[in-house]
This record gives sequence, C-alpha cells and structure tokens, in this order.
Amino acid sequence: MATQTGTGVVHAYVAERRWQRYKLDLPLRVVVQQKDKTAIVTGRGTEISEGGLAVFAGTELRVGDPIFVEFTPPYSGKPLRVAATVRNRSGYNYGVEFNSQTPEQREQVSNFQVLLRFASGHLPS
Repeated sequence: MATQTGTGVVHAYVAERRWQRYKLDLPLRVVVQQKDKTAIVTGRGTEISEGGLAVFAGTELRVGDPIFVEFTPPYSGKPLRVAATVRNRSGYNYGVEFNSQTPEQREQVSNFQVLLRFASGHLPS
C-alpha cells in the first residue's frame, strides 16, 4: 500500500520504520566467520539507521547469519568493526541489524553510526 505525501508516494512499510534512514554510499567490508575460515568481502553501505545498515556485498548470506561489518574512517588506519545479524536480503542487498546487547557493543555501534553518517555527509543527531 502506498500513501501520498507532499513529495510523492511513500510505501506504508517505509512510513512504519522504527528509525529514520540516512542514504550513504561508502565502501566497507563484510566479515563472515565460518567453521574453518574467515571470509572478508568488499561491499558498499547504502543506508544507515539507528538499528542497522543496508549493505550490498557480493557474497551469499542467509537471513539470521551473524556477521561483522567493518569500516575504516577517513584519515584513519584503524578499522572499526561491529557485530550484526542479517535480517533480510534481496539478491546481494542485505539488511543487517546491529548487535548491541552489551554496553561495549552499544558504544561500538554508536561510534560506527556517527562515523558513517559523518562520512556520508549527514551530521549526527
């Protein structure tokens, strides 16, 4: 179902989102740990919200898979890595939810979000 707004048509599922999404187009890495190996795949972050990230990555992931998303901020040699879970997919586009159960994870996610928003041109709120 779609609804009309002042700027055009908005689908109902977009209007019902828990958090505002911010568009971005930034390189990142998806880290998948398997039984006997770790795969690191280059991808692109396409949207970020308080709860997660939309990622394009040329790898086969399943809904429910635990992953890490890694981003190296500009002018920094140290990547920032956060734990996430794949919540949905369409082709190689994945919706991932940040894992933030512990205070340390919440701080990592918060730092990650601020840096991604800054790098995409959106000031943190």
